[in-house]
Amino acid sequence: MNGIKTNETKSILSKVPEITIFFWIIKVLCTTVGETASDFLDMNIGLGLTGTSILMGALLLVVIFFQFKAKKYIPSIYWLTVVLISIFGTLVTDNLTDNMGVPLEVSTIVFSVALALTFAIWYASEKTLTIHSIFTRRRECFYWLTILFTFALGTAVGDLMAESLGLGYLVTGVIVCVVIACVTIACRFGLDPVLAFWIAYIMTRPLGASLGDYLSQAQKYGGLGLGPTVTSAIFLLAIMLTVIFLSVTKRDLIAKTSTKAATDTKRSVVFLQVAVVVCILVLAAGTGYYWRHAKLQDEAKTLASASSEEGSSSTVTSESPLGDLSSFREIEENTLSLVNAGDLSAAKSRVDDLEYTWDNAEAKLKPMNQEKWTEIDDSVDKVLRELRAVHQDAEACKAALESSLAILNGGQDEVKTPVTSASPEENPSNAVTPATSQGDSSSAVTKAASQGDSPSISTKASPLGDLSSFRKIEEDTLSLVNAGNLSGAKSRVSDLESTWDNAEAKLKPMNQAKWTEIDDSIDKVLKQLRAVHQDAKACKASLESALAVLN
Repeated sequence: MNGIKTNETKSILSKVPEITIFFWIIKVLCTTVGETASDFLDMNIGLGLTGTSILMGALLLVVIFFQFKAKKYIPSIYWLTVVLISIFGTLVTDNLTDNMGVPLEVSTIVFSVALALTFAIWYASEKTLTIHSIFTRRRECFYWLTILFTFALGTAVGDLMAESLGLGYLVTGVIVCVVIACVTIACRFGLDPVLAFWIAYIMTRPLGASLGDYLSQAQKYGGLGLGPTVTSAIFLLAIMLTVIFLSVTKRDLIAKTSTKAATDTKRSVVFLQVAVVVCILVLAAGTGYYWRHAKLQDEAKTLASASSEEGSSSTVTSESPLGDLSSFREIEENTLSLVNAGDLSAAKSRVDDLEYTWDNAEAKLKPMNQEKWTEIDDSVDKVLRELRAVHQDAEACKAALESSLAILNGGQDEVKTPVTSASPEENPSNAVTPATSQGDSSSAVTKAASQGDSPSISTKASPLGDLSSFRKIEEDTLSLVNAGNLSGAKSRVSDLESTWDNAEAKLKPMNQAKWTEIDDSIDKVLKQLRAVHQDAKACKASLESALAVLN
C-alpha cells in the first residue's frame, strides 16, 4: 500500500502528460496553429509582427504562471501553454528574420546552439532529460525553455527549407516525415527513447507548418483553400475537443514516474548515440544545404545574365537588380484596378496570387540582390496586411499597392526604344514597348509618353491622340472579368460607354475610320457584358479585341 501511494503521489505531481498518440496529435495541431494564428493576428487583424508578439508574449506569461502554480498536470492549462508558446516561438523567429534582418541560416545555428546548451545544463543539473521526470519547479523551467527553443528552431528550419531554399512546404513536410520515420525505426532497434523524443518534437514543427500551408493555401495552388482564419479555428476546436476527451478519460496521465539516473554503462551508450545522431543530422543538413544553395546561386547567375543580355537590346524598357518583375507588377496593377473599382473582395482574392508567386520566387530572387528583395518583400507584406484586414480600408489598400508598385518600378532605368521609320499603322508594335506584352500596364507606357521619355511612345502613335483613359477602363474591366466578377465588370464598363460617347464630338473628326473601328469594338464589349446570360470567355475575348484595337 505504501508503494502504491508513492506512485500515486508522483503521478499527481507530474506536470506533463504521458507520451501517447494523443500527445503527438495535439502537438502537430499546436504547431499548425502557431503558424496560421500568427499570420491571422499579423495580417487579418492588423496587429503587425511587433503588436502580435507583444500580445502573445503577455498571454503566455499569464498562462505559464498558472501552469507553474498548478500542483499536477492539468490538460487544459498545459496544452494552452503549448499553443501559446508555439505561436510565440514562431514569432521569435519571424521577428529576427523580418524586423531585424537576421538570415534564417543564422537563426537556425543560434537556436541549435541555445537548445544544445539548455540540454547540457539541464542534464548536468538533473542527470536526466526525460519528460517523465517533470515534477519539480527547476525541471519544469528547463522543460518550457527547451520547448520554446524547439518551436523557434523548428520555425527557422522549416522556413529555411521551404522558402529560402525553395523546396516548398510539401517537399519540406515529406523530408520531415522521412526523418521522423527513420528516428522511429531506429528507436525500435535501440536508439535512446529520450533522444528520439526530442528529435521528433523539433521535427513536428515544420510538419505542422506544412499541414497548415496545405489547408490554408488556395485550391488552384494545390491546397484546400481554407485560409489561415478557418484553419486556425478548425485546429483550435480540434485541440479543445481532444483536451476535453483527455480530461475526462485521463488517458494521458503518467502512471509511474522514474527518477533513477542512468548507469555509467548506459550513460556512455547514450552519449555515443547522441554524438552519432548529431553528426549524421549535421552532415546531412549541411550537404543538402550546400547542394541546394549552390544550385540556387547558379540559377540566380543565369537569370542575372539573361536579364543583362536583354538589357543590352533595344527592345527592353527596364533593368532591375532582380531581373524581370513584370509578373508581380501585373498582379499588383490588376489588384489596384479592382480596389479602384470598389471590389475589395475580388482584390483580396487576386492578391493571393501575389503572395504565392512572390514566395515561390524567393529562393531565386533573394540571392540576386538581398537588399532589393527585402524592400519589395516588406511592401508586399503591407499589401497583404491591408487587403486581408478584417475591416478593409479602400484608401489604405490603394496606398499600399501604389507604394509597392513604386518600389517594384524603383531603380528600373528605362531604355528608350529607338524610333523607326515605319508609321504606327504600318508597324503597330512601335506604338507600345514590349514591356506591355510582358505584363506592364499600358497606363505606365502612356505616362512615360506624356513625359516625353521616348519619341516612339507618344500620342502620335494613335490618330485619335491620347486614348489612355479608355484603355485604363478596359483594362480594369478585363481584370474584373479575369477575377470572375462579371457584375463589377458590367458596372465598370458603363464608365467606358459614357466617356467614349462624351469624347465622340472631339475624336470623330480627327480620324473617322479609326473612331468607327474603336466604336464598333466598344459596342461588342457592351453587348457581351450586358447580355442576360453573360459568358466570361466571350466578355474576355471582346475586351482583349477592343484593347488590341486601342493599341
